[in-house]
Amino acid sequence: MATLARTLPRQSTVFSKLSSTRKRRLATAIQAKEDGDISSVFVSLSGRTAPALPARFADVKRKLVKGREYDIARSWRRLLGALKHETKVIEKYRSSIIPSIPYQELHANQSDFLAELRQRGVAVIRGVVPQQEARDYKAEVEQYVRDNPSTKAFPPGDPQVFELYWSPAQVRARSHPNLITTQRLLMSAWHSVDPKAMVSTTHPVSYADRVRIRQSGDAGFALGPHIDGGSAERWEETGYGVSGVYDKIWSGLWEDYDPWESSCRLPANTDLYNGAGACNMFRMFQGWLSMSSTGPEEGTLLVNPMIQLSTAYFLLRPFFTPISPPQLDAFGNHTAKYLDAENWQLEPDFTATLQGANPSHAQELNASLHPHLKLSKTMVHVPKVNPGDYVVWHCDAIHAVDKVHNGTTDSSVLYIPACPLTEANAQYLARQRETFLRGTPGPDFPGGAGESLHRGRPDAGYLKSRAGEEGLRALGLEGWTDEDRQVEEGERRMLRRANEILGFDSGA
Repeated sequence: MATLARTLPRQSTVFSKLSSTRKRRLATAIQAKEDGDISSVFVSLSGRTAPALPARFADVKRKLVKGREYDIARSWRRLLGALKHETKVIEKYRSSIIPSIPYQELHANQSDFLAELRQRGVAVIRGVVPQQEARDYKAEVEQYVRDNPSTKAFPPGDPQVFELYWSPAQVRARSHPNLITTQRLLMSAWHSVDPKAMVSTTHPVSYADRVRIRQSGDAGFALGPHIDGGSAERWEETGYGVSGVYDKIWSGLWEDYDPWESSCRLPANTDLYNGAGACNMFRMFQGWLSMSSTGPEEGTLLVNPMIQLSTAYFLLRPFFTPISPPQLDAFGNHTAKYLDAENWQLEPDFTATLQGANPSHAQELNASLHPHLKLSKTMVHVPKVNPGDYVVWHCDAIHAVDKVHNGTTDSSVLYIPACPLTEANAQYLARQRETFLRGTPGPDFPGGAGESLHRGRPDAGYLKSRAGEEGLRALGLEGWTDEDRQVEEGERRMLRRANEILGFDSGA
């Protein structure tokens, strides 16, 4: 490790290369985060009561729709009608509505698969890693934990989610050639309206996340419907508003909102509050690689497969209030009268409330705060998965996990998102590389000693001997070259810029 490590630039060198604007934007993110676990990310898991938002958020809301109140009100009525229709579709098809395809068929059926993915925002790719290899990953993680009993996990007394980022199995999985190929194809679902935008979906980069080994009967890791990537930031001018990610929605034209346009997301600041689980890398898809056979109700994932509608709804919800108070039927569901568009109006005087948004935490949703989503009906399980299957969902998709694991075996995954090469991602990758060399959690995660003293933790030499060239590049351990001269101008510039940020001589 020592020889290879000496060839890699230090964080201070990387930081000195950044523009003054980027330095300011990264200043908060680079602060070391407090020690903790996954419960730090969610108010619902932390046991704390969410405080009221500062009064300034009333002005944030007022400014977003000023002069467009009539258009926003009309768009809300159309949205409620569309949600009602789509809810019936989801109720009919349930888990089968989620696109699923074998890895070996990806390229042959790429067009049809991507069309379904764009509509639903979630997919299962089967057999990305051979089953036995994926099973071996789990056995290795379990041995790594036994060899290092100081490993932190949640809940502390009955571990289900481990604060592990650099175990041998994790780094090998992230650099697996099949996984990188899959990520590249998945990210082709995105597009940029600006050919000069500095983004490359053909050069995936690695984001180090945790491990879940959820045991049968567990009810502690009961993570309800939520969206990662910040919460209040989505409404703030200095957050997602920097580049107008959701401007079509704020204009009363949610039908024209494109969840798959990438260039508008590049300048967005998704972490204004140095949140314990905030993500400073642009993840086009969140995802995990299964290490076990797991079906519905067996501690697995649930998703809301209507990406455009659900995004428009949770963003517009804070602007509307019911005229009559909530009414429930005999089954505990909101009545049709309560949900009817005629019962909802723009807030007469905007409040500071952003339902489910708590600065420095993930965006959470529930039936009380977001009644028209009918989450009990529209949150559907992903189909049964086997070891080596890869599950992905759009970065704005609502997702959750089973409240109780009713299966008979563990539900185990390696969290591995799909991330494009962007300037901000390259900057994060450079800082993440430092944490890999130290054995501490990635920059986005709760701090502390992490795995720095863990036995069997892989070093750069370990990866150099096992990962291919693309895998090493994804981890920030090798530079990029521009072998395809037909790439867009923005992509070529991005490859050169990434090499500069990571301290490699540019071959592009």
